[in-house]
Amino acid sequence: MQIPGHIDPVTTGTVPLRGGNRIDLVGLTRDAIRAELVEAGLDAKGAKLRAKQIWHWIYHRGVTDFEAMTDIAKSMRPWLTDRYIIGRPTVRQAQVSNDGTRKWLLAAADGQEYEMVFIPDADRGTLCVSSQVGCTLNCRFCHTGTMRLVRNLAAGEIVGQVLLARDALGEWPKGTMASTADIDDEDDDAGHYTSDGRMLTNIVMMGMGEPLYNFDEVKGALKIVMDGDGLALSKRRITLSTSGVVPMMARAGDEIGVNLAVSLHAVNKEIRDEIVPLNRKYGIEELLQACADYPGANNARRITFEYVMLKDKNDSDEDARELVRLIKQYKLPAKVNLIPFNPWPGAPYECSTPERVRKFSNLIFEAGISAPIRTPRGRDIMAACGQLKSAATKPTRAELDRIAEEKQAALG
Repeated sequence: MQIPGHIDPVTTGTVPLRGGNRIDLVGLTRDAIRAELVEAGLDAKGAKLRAKQIWHWIYHRGVTDFEAMTDIAKSMRPWLTDRYIIGRPTVRQAQVSNDGTRKWLLAAADGQEYEMVFIPDADRGTLCVSSQVGCTLNCRFCHTGTMRLVRNLAAGEIVGQVLLARDALGEWPKGTMASTADIDDEDDDAGHYTSDGRMLTNIVMMGMGEPLYNFDEVKGALKIVMDGDGLALSKRRITLSTSGVVPMMARAGDEIGVNLAVSLHAVNKEIRDEIVPLNRKYGIEELLQACADYPGANNARRITFEYVMLKDKNDSDEDARELVRLIKQYKLPAKVNLIPFNPWPGAPYECSTPERVRKFSNLIFEAGISAPIRTPRGRDIMAACGQLKSAATKPTRAELDRIAEEKQAALG
């Protein structure tokens, strides 16, 4: 039995760090998988069929071993195994909070570390996914902001978090399957399977990093997550959070189309400049206009404003009234998530008192705008909003040269 807060020794769903010259298929589109198979020697028709089969097994069945792909000829499975892998992040640590929140410290193939969090609720289960190792924004209330940006995560590393979470939660369909594609005579035992009820129902791009500073990889990963033939999670169940990278917001709406959350946290330039330094580049008025212009935003799909409650910094009655005024000025279909500040070692702020948070919330509700108070989750394992951080560090030039030499040697 897992002990809340302690490191979970079970590393379900992990694979060894990848080596050699095999290509990881996780994160590739169907067309990219097909192109890889053609490059490896399959004819165009066969590559198209195999790509469709492999895609189904990776994203609908959660398989990581080509030998388990029962609708692919047995003679071909070793050929695939020699050339490709279906990877997962390596689990360095897995922790469980007293409230059931789970946090994983993950490692990529190059050893860089990042975190993801699963938050179970009565009617939903939300996976908080990272988009970068570290962060470049330096938001003062956020523990991740004290890290340097090490690198962006690739699409495969982003979608790999979702695959690993489904591994750990045991949410892949059970049984065997019979495809309409060719099946070896010796594999004629294939039968029906069931898709069990899911605990993981929602995804938020609110982990480590600024998603819009890694737009292409985030877009690629979320397109795979939303694909109806794969993970098939509705775009209405996915939320992308930004601190306000204004030039990329319209693209996110047009090209990804998921729900938008904006880390606002202050209603005037002086305070927001301090706690969200990106405000010095893209000010509040410019940000709110980008919210008003966000494609697809309406009363049914409101923009969420995240507002961390910092004692004597941004929590006055005047701040609440100004927040209401700004939302109404820009005619925004919005709700406000009030987030009690989650402490971390060396943090320069304190959390507003419960009474102050409730008063702030009431003032916004009285103006006809939803302003729920988020219940802190996973504080005891540093998994709450603003607490994520890993020990990853940016490699030196000498380390990068050594890695490049090792890769070249592995390729022969």
